[in-house]
Amino acid sequence: MRKAIEKYGMIKPNELVSVGVSGGKDSMALLHSLNLYKRFSPVPFDLQAITVNLGFDGMDFTPVETYCRENGIPYISKETNIKKIVFDLKNEKSPCGLCSNLRRGALHNAALETGSRTVALGHHGDDAVETVFMSLLFEGRFNCFSPVTYLDRKGINLIRPFIYVREKEIIFNEKLKQLPIVKSTCPNDGFSKREEIKQLIRGMEKTYPDLPERVLHALENKDQTNLWF
Repeated sequence: MRKAIEKYGMIKPNELVSVGVSGGKDSMALLHSLNLYKRFSPVPFDLQAITVNLGFDGMDFTPVETYCRENGIPYISKETNIKKIVFDLKNEKSPCGLCSNLRRGALHNAALETGSRTVALGHHGDDAVETVFMSLLFEGRFNCFSPVTYLDRKGINLIRPFIYVREKEIIFNEKLKQLPIVKSTCPNDGFSKREEIKQLIRGMEKTYPDLPERVLHALENKDQTNLWF
């Protein structure tokens, strides 16, 4: 994580970094890691956590709020009607795209309301690999998110400090296992196109074990590909 932050200049001095916290393992691991990194970072910065509550029944973010309070991290919970809009009013057959757009908009606005213009997301290296394959198979093009993305309409920098982290490093880290996790009650959880691609890549890894590393290497090498830049 430190390598990514320093290589891509993700954090500027005295910035307020907002971590988008869904309650899942990746965002909680990022919040925990950034809070530790802050203690020895060569660049001083402040940290806060923002949860966009989509409105699904059965999701209690109290454990996340408690964790933040105990670790001195300001916590904001943004209540929304995104679930109602996507599933009840529009009754989307493929709801993930619209839900993602609305969730991102709510997160960005919540950050701006506090004066924060840097939003950290928990996307890791495996997410990047999956995005490449999704773009290729569903859109017919090579594309991926960048480690740092500037949104000029909002004046926000999106940063992904876990871009060099593999998902297994999060899953099997004993300290991260102790973090509070809020299970998603979204009816599409585990049944999305991304989940299909995740299973496809896992199958390919049985034959080509170093497939994810090779894709990540290609993404990083901007002289050979133009996916990140």
